[in-house]
Amino acid sequence: MTPRQRQRAIRGSLYVLLIAAVAAALLFADWASIQRNFFRWDIAVEMFPEVLTRFAVNTLIYTLVAFVLGLVLALILALMRLSPVGPYRWVATAYVEFFRSVPALVTILLVNFGIPLAFGRRVPGGLLGIAAVGLGIVAAAYMAETIRAGIEAVPRGQMEAARSLGMRPSQAMFSIILPQAFRIIIPPLTNEFVLLIKDTSLLFVVGTTPLTRELTKFGRDTMQTLGNATPMVVAAFIYLVITLPLTYLVRRLEKRGARGR
Repeated sequence: MTPRQRQRAIRGSLYVLLIAAVAAALLFADWASIQRNFFRWDIAVEMFPEVLTRFAVNTLIYTLVAFVLGLVLALILALMRLSPVGPYRWVATAYVEFFRSVPALVTILLVNFGIPLAFGRRVPGGLLGIAAVGLGIVAAAYMAETIRAGIEAVPRGQMEAARSLGMRPSQAMFSIILPQAFRIIIPPLTNEFVLLIKDTSLLFVVGTTPLTRELTKFGRDTMQTLGNATPMVVAAFIYLVITLPLTYLVRRLEKRGARGR
């Protein structure tokens, strides 16, 4: 048997195993119990439109404020990482490595409980403020590296050309380098936005009110009240409706960038 024939045989065996596993799941699953516990149409209908007009909106608001704060902080950190001043680079590097290593859940808890202990007052804005700070400072650590990579991807000749025209380094960075860098990093930044949407589900650990719950917390509370998992399925479906268009946009932007290069 030639290597190509062997490869085809292995691939065919894997297909057969996959089909057999799917067929077994379809044949032996208790579909009546699955439908009764996960896909109750009457429960799903009762969740609308509130699940969209309040809890999905809350999720998007928490994501937006965290993303904006994280993006601003990430830009500062990226410029510090590229600074010729050593202490700036050391501080930015320590920040990035720390918050990329610590789970986001731990950071949210530290923001919610650590800041009041250290400064004697809570983060202003309630859950919105905690979302902005807790999720924003974590997202900044990841986006800072993305922005730094984008800046370094811009040809060095761009800075030299700007300086030859009499521009100051800071002026050249903000008017010439950063616009080009952001065109390069739009896909990974969009991907970070998608990750933030899902990370808002971690906010349940700091406590919510009926008006400030996000999708996961609402689905979980409703599931516990009704003793049925349909609310979590609905919440998962809404997450898909929100994130799938964004992930499709990321793929399109990446393909367009590849063609441009």
